[in-house]
Amino acid sequence: MISIQKKILMLTTVVLVIMSVIWLALTFYNHKTQNQYNEILQRYLSMNEATRTSQLVITNLNNYMLYPTPEKLDGVYQSKQNMQKAKREVLKLRNSENSFILTNYINLIDSLSETTDRILMFHSANDTEAYTKEFAEATRISNYISEMTLSLIDNELKNNEGFYRGIIERSGEVIKLGIWQLLLITFLLLLATYWFSLSITRPVQKLTQAANELSKGRFDLQVKVETNDEISFLAKTFDRMRININNLIVEIKSKAQLEHELQQSKILLQESQFRSLQSQINPHFLFNTLNTLSKKAYLEGSEETSDLLVSVAGLLRYNLKRLDRSVTLHEEVLVLQQYMDIQMSRFKDRLTLHIEIDETCLGLKIPALTLQPIIENAVIHAIEPKEDGGSIWVRIIAGEDRVTIEIEDDGNGMSEEKVQQILEEKVLPSEGHSTGIGFSNVVKRLRLFYGHDDVIDIVSQMGYGTKIMIKIPKKGVELA
Repeated sequence: MISIQKKILMLTTVVLVIMSVIWLALTFYNHKTQNQYNEILQRYLSMNEATRTSQLVITNLNNYMLYPTPEKLDGVYQSKQNMQKAKREVLKLRNSENSFILTNYINLIDSLSETTDRILMFHSANDTEAYTKEFAEATRISNYISEMTLSLIDNELKNNEGFYRGIIERSGEVIKLGIWQLLLITFLLLLATYWFSLSITRPVQKLTQAANELSKGRFDLQVKVETNDEISFLAKTFDRMRININNLIVEIKSKAQLEHELQQSKILLQESQFRSLQSQINPHFLFNTLNTLSKKAYLEGSEETSDLLVSVAGLLRYNLKRLDRSVTLHEEVLVLQQYMDIQMSRFKDRLTLHIEIDETCLGLKIPALTLQPIIENAVIHAIEPKEDGGSIWVRIIAGEDRVTIEIEDDGNGMSEEKVQQILEEKVLPSEGHSTGIGFSNVVKRLRLFYGHDDVIDIVSQMGYGTKIMIKIPKKGVELA
């Protein structure tokens, strides 16, 4: 498989090789021409340097004769040395065409050097006429050197005229060659780029069309790309994904159908569980209640007995008719008060009930018969065993996102093992004089109703009482 990266590298390598060859050829040509041009220019500069140093010798001599000082004498000697150095550089320019002229040129420089020495000698001897005459001769020799330099430079120009013309002609040819090469490279790059782009865009277009068909729900069309790079691998993977999605959709539909059937079965099971609780009211509880009512009717007048009968009737009616559906928290509080009226008539001063209710929460929905079995558990296990009775606190507290119902007693508390049994929904043996709707059933129905386990908590310690906390979420459970 030739990857896209390799294709790009191959194209880049070809372009770089072509550009490098052209660059090397042009660099070699320019370097060669530049060396030849520098060599000719150096010849001109060497000849010009000889003229300049000879003129400098004359200038320094004139300054020394006018104002003789050691510094100006040093300047004469220094310029003389520079002239000798320039003469040595000129000697390197000798060839068959300028040999005669260059010999005369060197002799003139030597003559100027000797004349300079004589001028200095006559000046030190104070022979004014002699050094004046020699200075005039030195000036004449310097002028000859300048003229001879011009002749040498003119001769060099004539000899190198062909070279200059060749540079101009070759420069024109190089420009033409560069233009043709640029056009050729541009054409090749366009051709290679077009071919390269087609090798990528065509498969991508096929993949795009396939994705468009998949978005319309057509999972039966095969995705096929005939290339030898990553796009082909991507197309095969895309096709496998199409097959997997199709299989997954079929599987999801099957699971959805099965889940729907399971949910229906679960609802039927819950309704069956709720309805089965209707038959659990213990006849012992009814016996004890009726016995209490008969004693009250015997010992007292009919008014309080009538109230008790109303409470019992309301409690029985609530148990028989409302257990299979949800009720409001207000209805649960009413049933709780009816039950406590019955129990307070039984225990007298031994039982004290404290209720703190936030009335804004009474519209929330709650499973039927939730609070009464918990209160009943507190009466049986916390109040009844104590000789001096006890107190029960019922609090309904509104929070930001949930309502907390607290039912607390000051009885002997429960063991940790029993607390765990209740929270794990294990069936505990009911008391003979209870309604028969156990604490574990309440926990189970609360979890079924709200759909999560963290809906009830029990805090209890032996000898310090028990607190039951029911956490009702506000969202989705308020009445319309």
